[in-house]
Amino acid sequence: MKKGKLLIIDDNEDILFALNLLLEPYMEQIRVATQPERIDHFMRTFIPDIILLDMNFKRDAISGQEGFYWLEKIKKIDPDVVVLFMTAYSDTDKAVRAIKAGATDFIPKPWEKEKLLATLSSALELRESRAEVRNLKKQVEILSSPEDAGFEIIGESEPMQAIFATVDKLKNTDANILILGENGTGKDLVARALYHQSPRSENLFVGIDVGSIPEQLFESELFGYEKGAFTDARKEKPGRMEVASGGTLFLDEIGNLSLSMQAKLLTALEKRQITRLGATQPIPIDIRLICATNVNIHHLVAEGTFRQDLLYRINTIELHIPPLRERGNDVILLAEHFLSKYARKYKKDLKGINRDGKNKLHNYAWPGNVRELNNEMERAASLTIGNRVELSDLSTRIVPDEVRCHLLETEPLISRDGADTHQAETQTAQNYNLQEMERKLILDVLNKTGGNKSKAAELLGITREGLRKKLLRMGINDKEPPHGDGRA
Repeated sequence: MKKGKLLIIDDNEDILFALNLLLEPYMEQIRVATQPERIDHFMRTFIPDIILLDMNFKRDAISGQEGFYWLEKIKKIDPDVVVLFMTAYSDTDKAVRAIKAGATDFIPKPWEKEKLLATLSSALELRESRAEVRNLKKQVEILSSPEDAGFEIIGESEPMQAIFATVDKLKNTDANILILGENGTGKDLVARALYHQSPRSENLFVGIDVGSIPEQLFESELFGYEKGAFTDARKEKPGRMEVASGGTLFLDEIGNLSLSMQAKLLTALEKRQITRLGATQPIPIDIRLICATNVNIHHLVAEGTFRQDLLYRINTIELHIPPLRERGNDVILLAEHFLSKYARKYKKDLKGINRDGKNKLHNYAWPGNVRELNNEMERAASLTIGNRVELSDLSTRIVPDEVRCHLLETEPLISRDGADTHQAETQTAQNYNLQEMERKLILDVLNKTGGNKSKAAELLGITREGLRKKLLRMGINDKEPPHGDGRA
C-alpha cells in the first residue's frame, strides 16, 4: 500500500484513537481532530492527501448535513483532495448522496480492516492520479501558450513580412518545417504560429529542447518507458512523441543531437512508431514535426556530425529567421512594445524612449537578438525615474562608460520629467562628483533588489564580480544589506 498523509475528523475520541493506532503503520503521517472547524488549519499546514470525515458531529445528529457542509468547504480549499465519509450502516443512502456531491467513497462503522485498507489504498492512487492530471494540464497550457515565451512576433521590416507571408502559405499544410536562426530571434514563437494556423491546432503542441537532454535520458524522454524498465521506473510514462500524437512536436536545438541520438530519432520518424523502454510492442504515432536550431546545420552535414538523411526528413521547408540587426526599425518598434509591457508590470507612467536612446538602441548590434532587447527594456523600465527612458537608463553594453562621462561633462542638468529648473540653468553635471553619483545609483539599485547582488548587477549591466569590486572600492561592506539612507 502506498503511503500518504491522512487527516481524520470525528467527534468520538475513541474512534480517532482506534483509527490512528490501526492505520499508523500504513500511512506516512496522520493527524486527528474532534472539531471540524480545524479542517481549514490542517489543510493549509498539514496538506493531507486523504480526509476521513464523519457525517455528523452534534450530539444525536443523524441528518448528515454537517458532513455535506464541510465537504463543500474542503473542496473549495483543495479540489484534488480525496474525501472519504465515515458513516453508520444505516446512513449508506446519505453516503451515496455524498459521493454525488464530491466525496470519493464511504467507510461504514464499524469497519472491516481489510476493506478499510483497500479503500485507503485506492484513495491514495486516485489522489496521485489527480495530481498528475493537474500537472499535465499546466504543462500543456505552458507549451501551448505563446504568451509564455517572453516576447511576441512583431515586425514591419521586409524580412519579417516575408516570414509572415510564408507562415500564412503553410497554414493548410502538414509539412515538416526546419526553422533556422540565431539565439533569441523567436524560433519557438514561429513554431507556435505555424501550429496555431495548422489543421492540427485543436490538438497538442508539445515542445522539448533535445539539445539539453543527456544522451542516457534521450529515449525515455522522447519514447517513454514501461514500469520496471529501469531502477526508478516505478510506473509507466508516455514519451513526448507519444503525447504529441495527433498534434505537433517541436524539437528545439536539434543541431546539438549526437549521432546516436539522431539515428534513434530517424528510425522513429521513418517507421512512424516508437517503442517504450522495457516494452516489446511498438506504438504508432502521428505527428507534425517542427524543428529549430541556431547552428549552421548544413555545415554540420558537410562535417559529418549531422546525418544528411535526417536533415532530408526534417526540412521539407526551411525558414530562416533574420537577426535583429537586420530588421531595421523593428528594433524601436519592439523596444517600445516591451517598454509598454514592463511599464504596466511595474506600474510606471513611461511615455517612451528619448531620441538619443532610440539612436543607441538602433545602432547596437544585438547579439542576443529580441531576447536581449526584451531584457534591456525590462532593466530600463525598472531603473527609469522620469517618464522617458534616457541614455543613462540603458546598460553599459548599449551606452559605454566613456559616453556617460562625456554626457555628464557637457550636458546641463534637466529634471527627469523634462522641466528646467533654476538649478538646471546654472549648474552643470561637471560640478557633481561622478563617483558619488555612481555610488548612489548602485545603492539605489541594491535597495530595489533587496540586496540581491546578482539581480542588481544584471540591472546595472555589469557582472556580479564587477559589482563586488565596485563595492569594495567604495568601501561598502559586500556582506551587509544596503540601507535607504545611503548607508551600506
